[in-house]
Amino acid sequence: MKRPEQRETVSGQFAFEGLDRALHEKARLGILSSLVANPEGLLFSEVKELCSLTDGNLNRHLQVLEEAGLVEILKGQRGKRPQTLVRLTAEGRRRFLEYINLLEQIVLENRKAATAEQSRESAKRTGTGWLPT
Repeated sequence: MKRPEQRETVSGQFAFEGLDRALHEKARLGILSSLVANPEGLLFSEVKELCSLTDGNLNRHLQVLEEAGLVEILKGQRGKRPQTLVRLTAEGRRRFLEYINLLEQIVLENRKAATAEQSRESAKRTGTGWLPT
């Protein structure tokens, strides 16, 4: 049976293969967002506070991001206190901006699809054989 309105479909259209798994996790997205806004880097404690993460969670997410080449972690001292500085790498900045551009594209396409669907819903379906339940 044919659908009432033939819609353009592409195999795997909603698989979102371009979404980088290292970036897409909520906490890592927050970490990278905080770092992109602070190119000089942030102290571990600042990232922890900005992203509402525990020490252990932040450590684990930073490890994933560092292994992916997205951030660099620098150890130092201020006075007698050890300090950890976290910075986005050039590769991390590039990949993050590509990721954001892809998300923007997904949002725009879905907004267009939702608007088109609203228009179709507002027009009464007639002669399609479909009835509301």
